[in-house]
Amino acid sequence: MINNKKLVSMIFLVLLCLTACAPNEESVSIKERKKTDKSVTFLFNFTSATLDPHTDDNYTAVRGGVGETLVKINDDLKIKPWLAEKWETKDNGLTWTFMIRKNITFQNGKALDANAVKSSLQRTIDQSYAMKNALNIKEMKANSHALTITLKEPMPKFPSELVHPNTAIIDVDASNIAKKPIGTGPFRVLSFDQGNQVKLERYENYWGGKVKLKSAIFGFNEDANARVAALQSGTADIIYRPPLESLGTLQTDPSFKVSGVPSVRTHLLLYNQTNDALKDENVRKAIDALLNRKEVVSSIMNNQAAAARGPFLPQFPFADNTASDQRGIASAKRYLEKAGYQIKNGKTIRNGKPLSLSLVTYSSLPELPLIAQLIQSNAKELGINIKIHLVEDSDEYLMAKDDWDLALYSLITAPRGDASYYLSTNYLPGGGLNASRINDDKLTKMIQQLNSTVEDAKRDQLAKQATALINGKMLTSSIVHPNIVVAYNQKVKNWTTNPSEYYMLTQHLDITP
Repeated sequence: MINNKKLVSMIFLVLLCLTACAPNEESVSIKERKKTDKSVTFLFNFTSATLDPHTDDNYTAVRGGVGETLVKINDDLKIKPWLAEKWETKDNGLTWTFMIRKNITFQNGKALDANAVKSSLQRTIDQSYAMKNALNIKEMKANSHALTITLKEPMPKFPSELVHPNTAIIDVDASNIAKKPIGTGPFRVLSFDQGNQVKLERYENYWGGKVKLKSAIFGFNEDANARVAALQSGTADIIYRPPLESLGTLQTDPSFKVSGVPSVRTHLLLYNQTNDALKDENVRKAIDALLNRKEVVSSIMNNQAAAARGPFLPQFPFADNTASDQRGIASAKRYLEKAGYQIKNGKTIRNGKPLSLSLVTYSSLPELPLIAQLIQSNAKELGINIKIHLVEDSDEYLMAKDDWDLALYSLITAPRGDASYYLSTNYLPGGGLNASRINDDKLTKMIQQLNSTVEDAKRDQLAKQATALINGKMLTSSIVHPNIVVAYNQKVKNWTTNPSEYYMLTQHLDITP
């Protein structure tokens, strides 16, 4: 008989032999992971204080591939289905039914259905005043994968509103949406270091198919030179909006690629119409006349922009391009004289009071402070004192405060290939982005008529008329349409610079090991 000690020894030897003779499965898997566990680091030019897609003005959840919307926009700025596979309307756009795709799960495994979409859209309305106004939803009913939405008034272009990243569909029952939203996209959040980076990993059960990257980092750095240094040192693979003066160096280095496409973004000068002087359109026109757009394009934008004649790119059928050609100091002086100002002893004065203005902007787009300095310098020649203030969160500052007169700002004006959203949010009284406090009865009626019009040709004509009024009264000054410029390591594959600026980390993004 074999005693217990001998039996244990024999079993141990057999197991040891089997282990030594078999392939090392752990070492094989580690070796394979080195080949397949691909990752990229992306650096964006704005920081995010939250990942909540319903309140984040930087749209990080959608840009980082965490959240998705019912409808998306392609590179030609045409809307197409995304989480909703189709939709239909009746009553000229009053009632809409969206069919939600089947077999989609959130990144926690929970199934996506119409009720989940309804809950997410309701949260968007509750959390965002701007989206509440834009969506204008009266009632929602969910039945399996069919979501029926009744609006407060007909909106023929309602699906285009659902492109907005603030309407991203998330699991509203997640415990910490601000730091770890649960979406349906190709990447799920591992961690969020506020103002620094988001660590992401591939969602293995992504409904759209295989995700090429195993992981990614969506980083934030407002310092444009630091972003270039990170790319050159290899600590970043893709950087958004490198400083324009660095493009020559990057373009001649075979290690990098530079992508630049015309954007639907416009750099704008806003006029706070609670300021008594700026209520006079002649004063606004005088300030606009000091804007040398050609100089901005060549000297500040390094020719990576086009001079703007309105808020929309000229190729859009709804763009009005009849902005005034009266430019320069002499034109500005004539407008000021019409407003009752005189230039005495090097100062612009009315009723004994010199014209002095504050101008607010931010440095996340490094060209904006430079444009501010150009305006300041030109205004000084007319005896107008402009004091520049840099703020961090310009959106919150401009909407919450009245202690500013001018603001250099940048907006995506036609992200869905339609004028309605921009005009409604920026020019209607109570509009979610109407920082200038504009309240023009004629313009309001035009925009309201636009929002209820079905026929595309008529919509384009109404938008054109509204834009002509904005240009004619100089309610805002459109300065330039900047190109979207992205630089990346030549090992990065399948990067696409989308003109809407919404989609960045996608399932197709890849990198050569």
